[in-house]
Amino acid sequence: MHGLVSLSIWQIALVTFILTHITIISVTIYLHRCQAHRSVTLHPIISHFFRFWLWLTTGIITKSWTAIHRKHHAKCETKEDPHSPQVLGLSTVLWRGAELYKAEAKNIQTLNRYGQGTPNDWLERHIYTPHSDKGYLIMLAIDLTLFGVSGLTMWALQMMTIPFLAAGVVNGVGHYYGYRNFDCLDASTNLFPIGIFIGGEELHNNHHTYPTSAQFSVKKWEFDIGWQYIKLLAMLKLAKVKRQIPKIVLDKNKHRIDIDTLKAIFNNRYSLLRTFQKKVERPFKHFSQNCLEYQQIRNMKRQLQQLWTISSKTNSELLEYLHDWCQRAEALKIKQLADFVAYLRSYTLV
Repeated sequence: MHGLVSLSIWQIALVTFILTHITIISVTIYLHRCQAHRSVTLHPIISHFFRFWLWLTTGIITKSWTAIHRKHHAKCETKEDPHSPQVLGLSTVLWRGAELYKAEAKNIQTLNRYGQGTPNDWLERHIYTPHSDKGYLIMLAIDLTLFGVSGLTMWALQMMTIPFLAAGVVNGVGHYYGYRNFDCLDASTNLFPIGIFIGGEELHNNHHTYPTSAQFSVKKWEFDIGWQYIKLLAMLKLAKVKRQIPKIVLDKNKHRIDIDTLKAIFNNRYSLLRTFQKKVERPFKHFSQNCLEYQQIRNMKRQLQQLWTISSKTNSELLEYLHDWCQRAEALKIKQLADFVAYLRSYTLV
């Protein structure tokens, strides 16, 4: 059976890659960064293109996906997390990720609590939600008409892309194997520093550390293709970036802790802990665990981390705690710790 378009096997592979790539970009930009985290706003034309394409190629309902993802962040690595490999096991999430998604999508409490602010227009109410299983059948008809028997293979690969790569690999392997730039409270990892194949979602640890940032790449050697597309759309006035990873600003003329210091520390706490680990802890790593200075440094690190676990306190109380921490750190007469306190005092807002 031949279709309207005759392609070589390499051309079929290229077309399939392009089609699946559009689906991946629709998920990472529209569902993830725009809807779930509100880190970017999209022009109605772009927003609706993504909605329509996702209906055609995945059957994903925006409210369901958004709610489940927000719940994942709120309940990460607990029994309430819809897809934690740390709780359910890597094999379960990797191979049955789509099943976990469908099961949680039936949870009305999840949808009502975490699905607020998603599209609720006529198209959503009458087409995309009630007929979510019709779009990919239309896509099958299009693929068969255009590409014949090859279209069936192309369609199958399109249908497998998100269930395996997003629901399985990112949600599963991305909380199990990989490297971590930040010691955030969950088990998220970066799968690979070059985020192209899964639209930048490979940089999962970066995202969990700064979930409201539209940009997932942090290091100079990391690449987030989703962010590049967002910048292109912004340049064309088709998108507006609302939030990015907070930038560290150091004022060498600033020598006291104030409310700006406190806010900057909260915004950059994971980067700050990495600096502490690199500049203060690492020089003592070769010493015995019983070394007094090493024990004092570890203790001061734990006390610094307590700063953002007591966030129920007022700003004045948090500021007092930070002042006290700096004084106690300097009193230990450890050069690396004293240098870190000076570094801390230079912290300020952009």
